[in-house]
Amino acid sequence: MRMTTSKLVPALALACAATGAAQAEDVIRIGHVAATTGAIAHLGKDNENGARMAVDELNAKGVVIGGKKYKIVLQAEDDAADPKQGTVVAQKLVDARVNGVIGHETSGTTIPASRIYHDAGIPQISPSASNPQYTRQHFNTAFRNIANDEQLGAALARYAMQNVKAKRIAVVDDRTAYGKGLVDEFVKNIKRGGAASGTSVVSTQYTNDKATDFSAILTAIKATKPDMVFFGGMDAVAGPMLRQMKQLAIPIKFMGGDGMCSDSVPRLAGEAMSDGQVICAEAGGVEPSQEKGMADFRVAYKKKFGIDVQTYSPYTYDALMTMVEAMQKAGSPDPAKYLPVLARITHKGVTGNITFDERGDVQDGVLTIYTFRNAKREKLAVVK
Repeated sequence: MRMTTSKLVPALALACAATGAAQAEDVIRIGHVAATTGAIAHLGKDNENGARMAVDELNAKGVVIGGKKYKIVLQAEDDAADPKQGTVVAQKLVDARVNGVIGHETSGTTIPASRIYHDAGIPQISPSASNPQYTRQHFNTAFRNIANDEQLGAALARYAMQNVKAKRIAVVDDRTAYGKGLVDEFVKNIKRGGAASGTSVVSTQYTNDKATDFSAILTAIKATKPDMVFFGGMDAVAGPMLRQMKQLAIPIKFMGGDGMCSDSVPRLAGEAMSDGQVICAEAGGVEPSQEKGMADFRVAYKKKFGIDVQTYSPYTYDALMTMVEAMQKAGSPDPAKYLPVLARITHKGVTGNITFDERGDVQDGVLTIYTFRNAKREKLAVVK
């Protein structure tokens, strides 16, 4: 029977609405947040690239959850490493009804954003925020798949005392949640073990994450005659600081955490960094049995993006893969249904086996200590 025009229009509208609903049900939207503009944009883009690799691989293979095929869509946002912008972006993702969030990149943006995701019941895995406070807020939606600053600070302090044999250490804190948290843990462990090793902190200085002139604090540090500087901050600040250390004739060891452990450090430091001078630790790493998987990832990453891995793209890749596996095991991408599964999951990733403790921290977090020789990062040790 032929439909009249008056009946045809509402019928078409209903059909279009039904089609739109079906398409919406077929899509899983996962948010990713990092600083993709600003001084550490190279690190933020590295994180985002890791997430895109995971999404592309999943979609190429086909994602089936609860007997239904889905397409993963990545909603990538920029928080510019600014806590205020981080909360704005977090609310944007909540309003977009994402099924989960990978990020944020820095501790300073991850911590305030985590409350917004928790209030909305949206699971969040940070692949790079290491401040312990993130998982100390008792938010059941907050997870991370790297070691935290308690582990990182302790490992670096042990290495400074036992391997470098440093006796007089100056510390510089960039006053971000990441930098302050790392320095606090490092100093705490130096004080704890310093009596036996004869190691002490002889100078404490402060800067910020956008500073470019360090002459005043470096002059003050030089007067205390240290044999090591420990810096809590990012590579964008560490590089210029190393250049000014050379100008002021302070040719001592320079140690820090994952924020200054990227392959960009030699470029940012110019000719100022000598072989073996810089020692840093990445809040992650793989043991010998897992090295092939990580090496294969690095090759695939360079083939896809034309650049080398900076730091945390493998962990971002694993975080997204872990989240989707939890959805598959739960039989649903509904956050309320897959969140309990995520909390007890064991995912075999390129960075190792990922399972979370009761706070959301990765269990048995591994750390890798590096130096730089011939402008290339060189592994010194893998520790727990």
